[in-house]
Amino acid sequence: MAKLTFSEEEKNRMTGKLKDYLEQELDTSIGTFDAEFFLDFIAEQFGGAFYNKGLSDAQSAMMSKIDTINDAIYELEMPD
Repeated sequence: MAKLTFSEEEKNRMTGKLKDYLEQELDTSIGTFDAEFFLDFIAEQFGGAFYNKGLSDAQSAMMSKIDTINDAIYELEMPD
């Protein structure tokens, strides 16, 4: 799997949320640089698991739709 990359806007938004969470939930303040470093660590260490879960969920959704289409096609069949 390729390394996860984010746009500057995405990274800024996630960094801000991470800083807010640490401040509100853990009463810990960190600077933007440290938050970006922490975000990079999280993405590197856990990003693959989240990415793979997203792929699995997408595949399940797609298979459900394919089953629905297959059922609809089967209902269109005429007796021999």
